[in-house]
Amino acid sequence: MAGIPGKLKFAVVGGMMLVLAGCSAQYRNHGYVPPQEELANIVVGVDSRDSIAESIGTPTTSGVLNDSGYYYVRSKVRHYAYRAPEEIEREVVAITFDKRGVVRNIERFGLQDGRVVVLERRVTSSSIADKSFIRQLLGNIGRFTASDFVE
Repeated sequence: MAGIPGKLKFAVVGGMMLVLAGCSAQYRNHGYVPPQEELANIVVGVDSRDSIAESIGTPTTSGVLNDSGYYYVRSKVRHYAYRAPEEIEREVVAITFDKRGVVRNIERFGLQDGRVVVLERRVTSSSIADKSFIRQLLGNIGRFTASDFVE
């Protein structure tokens, strides 16, 4: 019986340590942005897409319209206990090109420069939503003609 209080203390202290560890914030880094020293070596009007990819690496993403630019994105997200993850840092380096593929501009954006874009959730209605597979299969009986099977 003399050993029970010591074990109970150990269990309580261990439980408190687990609770404190569960409440500490965890940080996760995502993406890549080239350092300022490497960006300083880029010459606007001289360097091309290929030289950029070779010198500082391939971008996180590129422009969707006529390959307008390279975008390097880095973010830091904080996960804290039961709360939803929160993005606390974001850095975007945008390198834009002209029609010849030569660097036109280099810009740097932060989290404070961003805008929230509301996504619209549109759903396309379907005529088969309320029909089971068997009902759809049996519904096709009588709709076939001989010309459907002859080439």
